[in-house]
Amino acid sequence: MPRRQTIVAVTFDESTIGRGSRLAEHERRIAAVDLAKDNHFAPVGGLDGPYHLCLSVVEHRLVFDVRSPDGEALSKFTLPLRPLRSLLRDYRLICDNYVQAIKTQPVSKIEAIDMGRRALHNEGAESLRERLRANACIDDGTARRLFSLIFALVSRD
Repeated sequence: MPRRQTIVAVTFDESTIGRGSRLAEHERRIAAVDLAKDNHFAPVGGLDGPYHLCLSVVEHRLVFDVRSPDGEALSKFTLPLRPLRSLLRDYRLICDNYVQAIKTQPVSKIEAIDMGRRALHNEGAESLRERLRANACIDDGTARRLFSLIFALVSRD
């Protein structure tokens, strides 16, 4: 039985997103696979799934081009990236601090940084759910994986 209300594939319009470093490209692919593996995504309007999601960036907006697996256009909407900029920047900093802490800090310090990282990740996911509410219904896990994907898309180093 086919999965409904779920994204089964994620692709990127590289002409609008651009390429990142080798590590950033790897993170992007992993985030896309994770999202497609486990999600609940229900575009407003009761459109039948499953869905193929093509992402692009136009004028500081993430464009969600929702299609059927055979390519039929179903829905298209945008998410402004500017309101997420400070969350994404803070998340980058805490991830960098976490990587550095692993090298030199005691376990208690690493755990504290990781707790902060997870809290910020949850905040980003909740912000995404709220911002997407008018266009699509997503669950908590999907919001977390989508935040990871957006982070990977905007991280170029």
